[in-house]
Amino acid sequence: MELPVRTAVPALHRALAERGVAVLAAPPGTGKTTLVPLALAGLVPGLDGPPRRVLVAEPRRLAVRAAARRMAWLLGSAVGEAVGLTVRGERTAGPATVVEVVTTGVLLQRLQRDPELPGVDVVVLDECHERHLDADTALAFLLDVRAALRPELQVVCASATSDTAAWADLLGGEDGPAPVVEAHGVAYPVEVVWAPPPRAVRPPQGTRVDPALLEHVAATVRRALAERDGDVLCFLPGVGEIARVAGHLGDLPVEVLQLHGQAPQPVQDAALTAGGRRRVVLATSVAESSLTVPGVRVVVDSGLAREPRTDHARGLAGLVTVRASLAAGRQRAGRAGRQAPGTVYRCWAEAADALAPRFPAPEIALADLTSFALQAACWGDPDAASLALPDPPPGGAMA
Repeated sequence: MELPVRTAVPALHRALAERGVAVLAAPPGTGKTTLVPLALAGLVPGLDGPPRRVLVAEPRRLAVRAAARRMAWLLGSAVGEAVGLTVRGERTAGPATVVEVVTTGVLLQRLQRDPELPGVDVVVLDECHERHLDADTALAFLLDVRAALRPELQVVCASATSDTAAWADLLGGEDGPAPVVEAHGVAYPVEVVWAPPPRAVRPPQGTRVDPALLEHVAATVRRALAERDGDVLCFLPGVGEIARVAGHLGDLPVEVLQLHGQAPQPVQDAALTAGGRRRVVLATSVAESSLTVPGVRVVVDSGLAREPRTDHARGLAGLVTVRASLAAGRQRAGRAGRQAPGTVYRCWAEAADALAPRFPAPEIALADLTSFALQAACWGDPDAASLALPDPPPGGAMA
């Protein structure tokens, strides 16, 4: 368990003992999702703290399963023993479970059913930098619970970025900013290769992506395989684009894996385990920070992402394809430099970065807020006015 985040655990123990809240900033691949919950539960020799029951909330079911399996593997046990998991429609946990990994949606249901979260000592909200609406809402509810019902409940916001000031202010409240604990991973240099399409491509329309861009991404994967060693991780906006690029790569003498939330369990396992054959892993943004794909030396980035959008005039919500933020681009590129020097091929012109947003927009600013409004009403705050949210809901969307 010699992961880079190990050196930050004593400071995290102290922060929780003194304030009950903390922000943990650690790059992807350092062990913040797997080693830290085990250490908080008192299961890591040499990092002993008081024995606690820990609830870890992840934004995606794929990340829940991967984190639970990895933690159980570190302990030499099976999921359902010391480490359990719960997603919608599936629970694998037992009387000996002290670390349980859940989706943020499951956490919200538990808070609504019993806000005191009996038996839970620490809640870790992982990947809070992704700004999913369920995670923002769960944090606001947890801060209410700490203020009114269980001041001893400890809360950790774990982020893969160092942009932590807002989280520290929110968690600390009137007592001043919460402690920020930083872990520094070993980041190898990543060479950037700009690989724009040879001819102009149409910008995305809704969820439609120009087939010419997908052909170019596939050609860039072929180029990367020829020019560099190691496995290739290719970022695409959605399942449809992954399938089309996989179709263009069907004749390659490598293993092509499609990693997304709907992928069968054997495919997910194969993508998250270093194998013998060289691999190309085609992934959605789930592989930016929620999951570590071992063996990757090369990243091919399409530069696109999916975000929710709502037409409030018509009451229609859906996903649209947008240019990925600069922060997401850094996260993606960093995946090539986790274990050795690597390379990122960016499928756009360098000048286009001037028009890209710096950070991804928080979901609360874009999404259909019907479910959020219902959650807030059930919590007893129908207009969400007293909730400690990172960003307030837009008035028009709430109306």
